[in-house]
Amino acid sequence: MFKVFALMVGLLICGSLYAQSDNIRNPVLIGPQLGFYKTADADNMSLMYGAALRLKLSNALGFEGSINYRREEFADGNIKVDTWPVMLTGMIYPVETIYGAIGIGWYNTKVMYASSLGRADKADQKFGWHFGAGVEIPVSEVVALTGDFRYVFLNYNFEKVPGSGNVDANYFVITAGLLFRIH
Repeated sequence: MFKVFALMVGLLICGSLYAQSDNIRNPVLIGPQLGFYKTADADNMSLMYGAALRLKLSNALGFEGSINYRREEFADGNIKVDTWPVMLTGMIYPVETIYGAIGIGWYNTKVMYASSLGRADKADQKFGWHFGAGVEIPVSEVVALTGDFRYVFLNYNFEKVPGSGNVDANYFVITAGLLFRIH
């Protein structure tokens, strides 16, 4: 997994040099993201927020790096999970404003158990992967609106507590963003 991550980072660095070309519209964009997500076995749909950096290597290929924060609850609120997903996503643009996305994520998590469960809180790091599709709509020469849908494959290993057996932590997320050209 580390080799894939290192390869994608290398491509981002090389792509930043290539993106100097004037024929690529808005080669580097950065801005906030807001999303709604629902983990398969979580108690409720929740809010996720963070920021993204996009790099367009060409009109048909790009990458996005993002970091977000989210909190979810399981087992009727007895298990709370705070997660800081750091994602790297490859993007293919079949047309100028529509893209397909696939990538990997590093999920830094803190699992907090209700005191009645008699378990100690724990921190963990997981790798997962995701795919999806979205739109990137230029509003001006320096601003673009984004929206996408992604499905994330991620499994938590909760300690055996009542109500937490066979928890499915895969989730879908619908995001919206406002990206600003920085280059």
